[in-house]
Amino acid sequence: MNYNGKNFSKRDIEKKIGNILQLGGTTHFEYSSGRAKGVRAVEFNTGTGLVFTAVPDRGLDIFRCSYRGTSLVYITPNGMTNPAFFEPQGFGWLRTFFGGLLTTCGLTYFGEPGRDENEELGLHGRYSTTPADRLCDLSRWEDDEYILEVSGNIEECSLFGDKLVMRRTISSAIGKSSFRIHDLVENNGFKTSPFTILYHINIGFPLLDASSELVLTSREAEPYDEVSKAGINSMKRFSAPVPGFREQNFLHRMSADQEGFAYAGFFNRELADGQGIFIKFGTKALPFLSEWKMMGEKDYVAGLEPCNTKIANRAELRKSGRLPVIEPGETKEMELEIGVLDGKEEIERFINKTGELLK
Repeated sequence: MNYNGKNFSKRDIEKKIGNILQLGGTTHFEYSSGRAKGVRAVEFNTGTGLVFTAVPDRGLDIFRCSYRGTSLVYITPNGMTNPAFFEPQGFGWLRTFFGGLLTTCGLTYFGEPGRDENEELGLHGRYSTTPADRLCDLSRWEDDEYILEVSGNIEECSLFGDKLVMRRTISSAIGKSSFRIHDLVENNGFKTSPFTILYHINIGFPLLDASSELVLTSREAEPYDEVSKAGINSMKRFSAPVPGFREQNFLHRMSADQEGFAYAGFFNRELADGQGIFIKFGTKALPFLSEWKMMGEKDYVAGLEPCNTKIANRAELRKSGRLPVIEPGETKEMELEIGVLDGKEEIERFINKTGELLK
């Protein structure tokens, strides 16, 4: 284990501590008040200053995330809410959207509300208000590393309808400043099902500010509408909150390295000694990143959203030939890593790495 810049064996560590929680680990708890009451949560502490909260009752999505006490994320006015308050119709999804580091959208629809064939679909799907089943914490020693690992099953199914199950595993290790998300989706029904997935990663103040920048391995960008088209030349730069700002959205088609991974980094050189986060994800399953730029007052957030297709109502995707599907018995595998860029040197190395991939 590398801890505070020094390497230790398991036996060295065990001589010096009474419990692994002295250095880091996972802590399970339950919210007890307001609309969050009864929601299960798991706090991950990697011991480097990276602390984040996974929420089993919200699809093992990730609510708070901070580094050395500084928040990295945007949290909506809703805060944490129990999934019992979910309103599936129209834009009701916005009443339980907590923002946070990760809100997953899908699994059979996302995008604007509207009708697709014989279904009325609301905004962004049911995933993030579906509790995980078979929750399992397998945090453990592996040789001289202490692994943090929590997993659970999230099902989207109905009688006569689609039957998808996703196994999500979130993992890191004490001494690391990043973590991985591994999602495996299976169609355990007997008919072809739509399959849309969006990893809604939400960055807020103080990481988001007028001095913030975005770099990513995008080879082309498609604005979603005329408002976005007008802002395409400044889509990688940000501002202080703007009264009456109208949100902008851009769909990036991503380039990948030799191992098939794309990269995005969001950083603020004026925060501490320079601070940011990076996202690494496999383009075989997630060839796109949708960028959400919302510079409004109070609603002040930047979204970096790896996804498997354009964000649109399912009927529109079906009509345009852009609707992904999953066949009976088929599996789809998604892999992401999210981590901290700590200091100007790490930021510059990341910029150089992404630049090399685009040459």
